Amino acid sequence: MATEKLYYEDSHLRRFAARVLSCRPGGHGWDVELDRTAFYPEGGGQPGDTGTLGGVRVTDTHEREGRIVHWCEAPLPEGAEVAGEIDWERRFDLMQQHSGEHIVSGLVHAAFGWDNVGFHMGADMVTIDFSGPITEEQLREIERKANEKVWENLPYVVTWPSEEELGSIPYRSKKELTGPVRIVTVPGVDICACCGTHVSSTGEVGLIKIFSSQKFHEGVRLELLCGRRAYEHASALIEQNHENSGLLSARPLETAASVRRLLDEHAALKQRAAQLETESFRARAEKLAGAGDCLVFEPGLDPDGVRRLADAVLSVCGGVAAVFSGADGEGYRYAVGRAGGDVRTLVKELNAALSGRGGGKPFFAQGSVQASRAQIETFWKGRRA
Repeated sequence: MATEKLYYEDSHLRRFAARVLSCRPGGHGWDVELDRTAFYPEGGGQPGDTGTLGGVRVTDTHEREGRIVHWCEAPLPEGAEVAGEIDWERRFDLMQQHSGEHIVSGLVHAAFGWDNVGFHMGADMVTIDFSGPITEEQLREIERKANEKVWENLPYVVTWPSEEELGSIPYRSKKELTGPVRIVTVPGVDICACCGTHVSSTGEVGLIKIFSSQKFHEGVRLELLCGRRAYEHASALIEQNHENSGLLSARPLETAASVRRLLDEHAALKQRAAQLETESFRARAEKLAGAGDCLVFEPGLDPDGVRRLADAVLSVCGGVAAVFSGADGEGYRYAVGRAGGDVRTLVKELNAALSGRGGGKPFFAQGSVQASRAQIETFWKGRRA
């Protein structure tokens, strides 16, 4: 017996009554089939519905070989009449995302001829993949037009055309379709073969906001949100910018300029600090001129600083230069080198003795060890000459 798909008759239906056709143990609890359901099964990029059946939690809904299966946390008696209720806030959010995607995809297809070749409604963002490139300026225009269509409050018209009628309809589809085809039309905006649930009119989408775009294969991948989710995400961004505005002592629309100025100042200070550090390394190395093999501990250096200090020491010491920076309990970064020499055996022994890892060229290597300063000093004193 085929399940009656109430979600196609009324996508806004939240509660319904149904009879349990079957209930079997499944991989996610109990697989329940009904004679009728308002639970939408996963498909077309839209997740399956959740909710309750007879007071039992439904964690997901899927379609298997034409059968609609509700994943339930507990069994339901076969033949029993049960009350069903979908998680409406979640469903309406998904309807807003899906319906907004139709508007954007229809406008992109009309403007550039690009196809929607991928659609995913994630927990945080919705992504749409298009088959061709779209510039940032073009995306701003698409977004503006999409929201104008929301304000026009156009209807979503669902039809099941005959095979003859279908041949004359210029609808979008990601794949070749056989059998009855469900067409969702937004007049003047989009005609698409789609199995998902949608709002009744574009006004219910509320808001369409494109947040990012990036190159994807030969086309572009967009991140966007619609409705309540777009409103909440945009509000969070505005609040964050308001906080940044206070920290930067800049007006909200001038925070980017303030950050650029701070980055320029930071780059200049970083360059000056590097110059001073290089002078400090040179002075430290001069004190070790002709000293032969040298073990140096210097706190607070990043890997590049460890390398540069080791370079400075090995250029004047006349032996092996080993520089370590770090702290007991946290480990140490190291650089070991010898001008014109070969430190590979030494580094191999160092790594084995001090739980280290690293390597490099025959005359110079870098890495890290998980050992204390005392252990490093003991190894250095006992190493082979």
